[in-house]
Amino acid sequence: QVQLVESGGGLVQAGGSLRLSCAASEHTVSSYAMAWFRQAPGKEREFVAGINWDATNTYHVDSVKGRFTISRDNAANTLYLQMNSLKPEDTAIYYCARARRPGTGPNTGDYIYWGQGTQVSVSA
Repeated sequence: QVQLVESGGGLVQAGGSLRLSCAASEHTVSSYAMAWFRQAPGKEREFVAGINWDATNTYHVDSVKGRFTISRDNAANTLYLQMNSLKPEDTAIYYCARARRPGTGPNTGDYIYWGQGTQVSVSA
């Protein structure tokens, strides 16, 4: 059973930055794609960014493109999300997830292991 633990969330003013981290319990995550999702109150969980197993391909949804950057350090079994120019609409619980395969995908069904989430709150 792979465990994923997110950290780095918090309260920030609009325009500010946060860096989320996701530490994995096993080195096997380096063979799989990983992603960040988020879920705002009353809304469905949505895909934010994904990265394939060797970091040669990344994908960011349009709403965060140019502001957020996903990256990974396979030697450290850690996934990151650098979030700049934060907006109030970015407020949500952010989850990291490990995919079922080496390539990334935008659907929750593409992912088999999930972290417990970290709260990101952006004030106007």
